Amino acid sequence: MRIGVITFPGSLDDVDAARAIRLAGADPVALWHADHDLRDVEAVVLPGGFSYGDYLRAGAIAARAPMMRDVIDRARAGMPVLGICNGFQVLCEAGLLPGALTRNSHLHFRNRDQVLAVERADTAWTSAYSTGQRIVIPVKNGEGRYVGSPDDLDRLEGEGRVAFRYVDGNPNGSSRDIAGVTSEDGRVVGLMPHPEHAVEDLTGPSTDGLGFFTSILKAVVDA
Repeated sequence: MRIGVITFPGSLDDVDAARAIRLAGADPVALWHADHDLRDVEAVVLPGGFSYGDYLRAGAIAARAPMMRDVIDRARAGMPVLGICNGFQVLCEAGLLPGALTRNSHLHFRNRDQVLAVERADTAWTSAYSTGQRIVIPVKNGEGRYVGSPDDLDRLEGEGRVAFRYVDGNPNGSSRDIAGVTSEDGRVVGLMPHPEHAVEDLTGPSTDGLGFFTSILKAVVDA
């Protein structure tokens, strides 16, 4: 299976995402933000970092990059997409996921190992988990506060589109402890924590993040 990883100017975690994909048993494919060629990939990962220096708003310029036009079209046709940290911000700015990510409520960069509760275990990126499972994934962000109007948040909750919640402390002040959300069809998922940094015992606090990348292999095979 070929999974694309997009590199934007300012991406930091594209190499880590590619390594996680390789460890899961798939082939990572490098994609460049300025191109218009998805190179026959079957899914896409938008990695963390500071695309375009976070000018205007985090993810705002990257959401309008040439490669993202193709990602948006393919995602709306059913291609799975995972947005991690800055990638989550890009997906929200591109309209593929609801809500917005703003400055952390305490106005400090937060970097720590974070417990998450899995709220949805039936998406293309989370089937390796069980609903209610607790996993430990690193979080590192300065603009990770997920926000939306009360009505939008109620609708998101009512539709079951909260994918993950923070447990044992909210690192950035996100509304309702929301750490990640999913599209209506469960093919697009975004979250602020970094599963690609929790795939090996040697370098991560756990291997809990590997399930994101094994889940997508199963989702594509079963599709």
